[in-house]
Amino acid sequence: MRYELGFIGAGNMAEAIARAAIDKDIVATNQMIVADPAEPRRGVFAAMGVAVTTDNAAVVAQSQQVLLAIKPQTLPDIGRHLAAVDAPSQIINSIMAGIATQKIEDVIGKPARIVRIMPNTPLMVGVGMAGVARSLHAQPGDEELAMRLFGAAGEAIFVEEAALDAITAVAGSGPAYVFYLAEAMQQAATELGLSAHAALLVEQTILGAAMLLKQSHDPPAELRRKVTSPGGTTEAAIKHLDGNSTTAVFVNAIKAAEKRSNELGS
Repeated sequence: MRYELGFIGAGNMAEAIARAAIDKDIVATNQMIVADPAEPRRGVFAAMGVAVTTDNAAVVAQSQQVLLAIKPQTLPDIGRHLAAVDAPSQIINSIMAGIATQKIEDVIGKPARIVRIMPNTPLMVGVGMAGVARSLHAQPGDEELAMRLFGAAGEAIFVEEAALDAITAVAGSGPAYVFYLAEAMQQAATELGLSAHAALLVEQTILGAAMLLKQSHDPPAELRRKVTSPGGTTEAAIKHLDGNSTTAVFVNAIKAAEKRSNELGS
């Protein structure tokens, strides 16, 4: 095989993975190839020194490991290319949300060594979270490159595939929950007369809270308690949230996401 890693799909997530691979010396630039029909996206990778093509089959034929960075609905369209995979020796990695390894094997048409990864979008700024799982026919160690790649762009944990629906609900969809909160905080700031500074106030507050949560040894409940003085402003806000069952709403929302992920993968 000419390349260590080949991408099918050259979107933002693939770009982030490739940049992490290069920056952390995991895969050399000249050891990667990417296929995508869009010339501007190929241009981004070409500027990085990565080989580019429009031919998915070329990526499959020339790469030790293939990473599927495509929309789930386009998987059937590349089936004829994936059918050429050398199942005993090649590893297929997938970041397609909701697509179980069995579905990928069905498209390939034979048992294959598949590693499924569920990342989230903060991967694009180097602080992603990913769950990594092997397929039934994968071998121990097949996940090693994926763990290194996604660990280089944040954090990665190795799990059984059955856990990926829950990881999708908590971490994959998780950034949307934070953005939802940010929207509400910015709206409140604007309504309180802080429209000129609303974005900065909210962005820095969420960033600081996240960093404190990451670096502190205290659990979230304790960190919240330390901000909440009896009879104070924070307590007034928390009482309002509790009075409207906000915790239950969020927990049930995440469970709904897990349920939908399971439905998409079945």
